[in-house]
Amino acid sequence: MNSKVKDMLTAPGLALTPSEARIVQVLLSDYPMSGLGTATTLARRAGVSDPTVGRLVIKLGFDGYPAFQARLLAEVEARLHSPLLMMEAKRPAGDGDGAAQAYLASVGHSLDATRQAVPEQAYGQAVRLLLETKGQVYLVGGRFSRGIAAMLAGYLQQFRPGVVDLGILSADRFDALVDIGRRDLLVVFDYRRYQSDVVAFARQAADRGARILLFTDVWLSPVAEFAEVTLSARIEVDSPYDTLAPAVAQMEAVIAHAVAETDFAARDRIERIEQIRAAQKVTLDDEPGRNAPPRRGPDGVSRRPKLTPNPEGTS
Repeated sequence: MNSKVKDMLTAPGLALTPSEARIVQVLLSDYPMSGLGTATTLARRAGVSDPTVGRLVIKLGFDGYPAFQARLLAEVEARLHSPLLMMEAKRPAGDGDGAAQAYLASVGHSLDATRQAVPEQAYGQAVRLLLETKGQVYLVGGRFSRGIAAMLAGYLQQFRPGVVDLGILSADRFDALVDIGRRDLLVVFDYRRYQSDVVAFARQAADRGARILLFTDVWLSPVAEFAEVTLSARIEVDSPYDTLAPAVAQMEAVIAHAVAETDFAARDRIERIEQIRAAQKVTLDDEPGRNAPPRRGPDGVSRRPKLTPNPEGTS
């Protein structure tokens, strides 16, 4: 049984009595903390008898309340694991020979698991939010995942205006909430161990009416509770540190889906951006003669043509 308890509680085929439904409501109202007390405490909060709690957990497939609670505790532990806690548990066996290859293989497994776990329609929903939002698109991430947020912002700026990368959530960055409203979208990247400032910012943005697109892991950031669309990636690998490679690939998959659905207006915008970059010689391939084939000199040595100097003499 690999399902999360929350998935079991919300399964479409779960038939509940009115009393059991009240227990489920209490459990979901403060998940998972509401299930970490005693069965009597849970029963009292739901206004039902202790045996009713027992019947519900058996209906969910557990042997009894202790087994139900153990599953909840395992979920909490998985969400909060730090590299220090996992250092011994995931120490590579033997010496360092082959450790890098074994690690890369585990990343590949996580990437494949991510591919299989997220349906194609979820990527379509994410793209529609990103491209059809009438207001601003704000992006925010945690200590490491803010780098992925910045990458997505760079891509999005080619498709549409009004993209705001919030960067590090310093205290004054929270002032941006004053401008966030119902026409806006907040894109959140939050992976275990989830950052309190990221969760707080997202919750306040949602309270102000903004729609939320969440990129997270399979244990789900607390932001998932109020996100409109959630894309989860498998980030656990054979290392004390989680990998963000599947998270980056998943973000790029969203862009690939967007490219497939790009209309003429978006393509025109990308072309105009390229013209601006070419005028500023942003990249090496914008230099005159840079892509010309090399010429072979009298001494038989291949030489590229000299770059034509800027006629205006500016750098």
